[in-house]
Amino acid sequence: MSQMITAELVDLELDLAANSKEAAACSLAERMVALGRVSDLEGFLADVAAREAQMPTGLDGGIGIPHCRSAHVTEPTLAFGRSAAGIDFGAPDGPADLIFLIAAPAGADDAHLTILSSLARQLMDTDFTTALRSASTAARAAALIAGEAEPETPGAAEIQGGSDAPETSDTSQTSDAPEIQGGSEIPETPAPEARPFRIVAVTSCPTGIAHTYMAAESLEKAGHAEGVEVVVETQGSAGFTRLDPAVIAAADGVVFAHDVPVRDKERFAGKPTVDVGVKAGINRPAQLIAEVREKAARGEITAAGTRPSPVEAAGEPGEGYGTKLRKWLMSGVSYMVPFVAAGGLLIALGFAIGGYKINGAPSVMEHFVWTDATSWAALLFQVGGLAFGFLVPVLAGYIAYGMADRPGLVPGFVGGAIAVAIKAGFLGGLAAGLIAGAVAMAIQKARIPAPLRGIMPVVVIPLVSSALVGFLMFLVIGAPIAKLQSALTSWLNGLSGANAITLGVVLGLMMCFDLGGPLNKVAYTFAVGGLAAGTDGSFKVMAAVMAAGMVPPLAMALATTVRGSLFTRTERENGKAAWVLGASFITEGAIPFAAADPLRVIPSAMAGGAVTGALSMAFGCTLRAPHGGIFVIPLIGNAFLYLLAVAAGTAVSASLVVLLKGLRGQSADPAPATPEPKVAVAA
Repeated sequence: MSQMITAELVDLELDLAANSKEAAACSLAERMVALGRVSDLEGFLADVAAREAQMPTGLDGGIGIPHCRSAHVTEPTLAFGRSAAGIDFGAPDGPADLIFLIAAPAGADDAHLTILSSLARQLMDTDFTTALRSASTAARAAALIAGEAEPETPGAAEIQGGSDAPETSDTSQTSDAPEIQGGSEIPETPAPEARPFRIVAVTSCPTGIAHTYMAAESLEKAGHAEGVEVVVETQGSAGFTRLDPAVIAAADGVVFAHDVPVRDKERFAGKPTVDVGVKAGINRPAQLIAEVREKAARGEITAAGTRPSPVEAAGEPGEGYGTKLRKWLMSGVSYMVPFVAAGGLLIALGFAIGGYKINGAPSVMEHFVWTDATSWAALLFQVGGLAFGFLVPVLAGYIAYGMADRPGLVPGFVGGAIAVAIKAGFLGGLAAGLIAGAVAMAIQKARIPAPLRGIMPVVVIPLVSSALVGFLMFLVIGAPIAKLQSALTSWLNGLSGANAITLGVVLGLMMCFDLGGPLNKVAYTFAVGGLAAGTDGSFKVMAAVMAAGMVPPLAMALATTVRGSLFTRTERENGKAAWVLGASFITEGAIPFAAADPLRVIPSAMAGGAVTGALSMAFGCTLRAPHGGIFVIPLIGNAFLYLLAVAAGTAVSASLVVLLKGLRGQSADPAPATPEPKVAVAA
C-alpha cells in the first residue's frame, strides 16, 4: 500500500480547490498525473465519471470513494483529500469530508486489487476515519492509509512502572469461594448455548474494488453485534473464493448485496433470501439481517436462492413499475434475438441460394440431393424456419424468467407455445410471459409447509402455474390478442406512400433519441417481434430500424474526421471506434458524445435517424435479420438504396452536429502544453 499512496497524493485542504465531486476528482487526479500514475487526465476523468454515473459513490459517515478501472492508469494509485466544507457524492446522510480517489489499471493484478479492497474494509472502522480527520500533515494521513501508522486511541490509560496496576490478592484465602463439603456437591453442568442464527452473504459491485468489500465488512460487523454468524463471499475484481458448500447448507438465510449478477447463485437454493443493491449492504446491514430472520421465521424461501429476476417484484427502492416492466421485457428480448438472428439468416440464405420456390419444397429428410444447390437451400430454409418457430415461446419463457427466475420458465414456454398455436403471435408471447411470471411469483410468496419446500420449484410451481396460464391463454385472453395481432399484421402489410414514410420517421426518431435506452429498445423490440409474422411489411420495419440505429455513431465518426478541432482528444479517439460500432449497428457507440454535449448531439442524431428511417421505408428496403449492420448487406432487399439511406442520414447528422458545435465559436481541443482538465470536466 505504501507504493500506492504518498504524501504527494494527499490534499488536506481539498475544499480550497474543489466544491463539486467532479472538481474534487479532477484535483486529486492531477496529483496522479504529476507523479506519472495517470497518462491521460481527460480520459481518466471520463472513466471516473462513467463509473459515478452507474451508482453514486458517497457512503454514510462522510465518505466519498470515486473509483474506476481505466486504461489511462499506469499503476494502482490512491489519492486522498479532506474537505472541511464537505462535497456531495450522493450519500443519504449528506456531503463527504473524506474523499478517496482509487485508480486501478484496466489489467490490475489480484495483489493490487486485494490491497485496495482492504482499504475499503478499513473505511468501516471509525477509529481509522477519526484518525484521518485529525491528521495534521499529509505524511501522517498517507502513513495511516498505508498501514504504517496506527490510529491513536484517545483516553488510553498509561501504565508507568506498574504504579497504576490494580492490586491482586491471594485467592486461596478468599472467603467468598463456594465450599464443597465432603465432595458431596457436584457442580451444575451449564446448559449448552443455543446455536446462533447463520447467514451467508454475497457482495459485488460493478467495479469490484470498494463497495464489494465495504458491504462485506458492514454485514460482518452488524452480525457480530446481533449475535448472528455472517460469512460473506466477496465477488470482487480480485477474484473470489466460493463458500464451502457445508457452510451454505448450514446457513439459515442468505443476503445478496450486489449490483452485478451473483455468480453460481443456484448454490443458495431453498434458503430465505434478501436481495438488495450493494449500498444497502453498507448502509443498513442490521435491517437486512432482521429481514432474513423474519423470512426464516415465516418459512418464506426464494426458489433457487436467487433474486427472482434480473429484477424482483418488489424492485429496488424508488424503482417504478414502468422500469421493472421494461427490464422484464428486455430479458425476454435478449434471449429471443439469437433465435431470430439464426433463423432469419438461415432463411435468407436459403432464399438467396434457391430462390423463393424453396418455400414449398418437401422435407429434406424425404428428398435431398447432395449435388443439388436447391436441396442445400431447402435445408437452410427448413432449419431456419424451425429456429424461427422458437421465437415466441423463448420470448414468453424468458420474460417469465426475468420476473420469477427458473420457476417461471415452464409456464412461460407453455404460454408462448399456446400463443403460436392460437396465432396470437408476438403480442400473445408478451402477454403469456407477463402472466406466467406473475403467477409463478404469486405462488412463490405463499407460505409453504417445510416438507413441501423441496418440491416447490420442480413440481408444484411448474404444475400449477402452467395450468393457470393455459386456462387464461386458451379461454380468456388468447382470442382477443390473436385478433389484435392479425389487425397489426394487416396494417403493416398495407403501409405504403406517406403512411410508410411517417412510420419510418417515427421509428428513426425513437432509435436515436436515447441511443440504446428505453425508447430505442421499444422501437427495436417492435421490429424484432414483427419478424415472427414473416410479412413484407415487418421486414421493411426491421430494415428501417436497423438503418436508423446505425446513423448516430457513424455521424459522430464522420464529424470527428472532418472537423476534429471541435472535439476533444478523447472524443476523436472514440470517433475512430464509432466507425466500427455504427457499421455493426451498435447505436450505443454515440453515447460518449451525447453524454458530453447532449443538446447538440442528440437533436442532430434524431434528425439523421428520421431521414434514414423515412428513406428506407420509401425505398421499400427489407431485412430478415434482427442485427448485423453492413455485415448482412447481402441479405437486404434493395441493398444499394439501403446504403444510400444510411449515408444520407449520416451526412445530415454529421453536418448538424458540426454546425451546432461551430456556433460556440471556439475549439474544444485544448492546447497540448497547457491542458485545462477542469474546463473539460465541466463542459
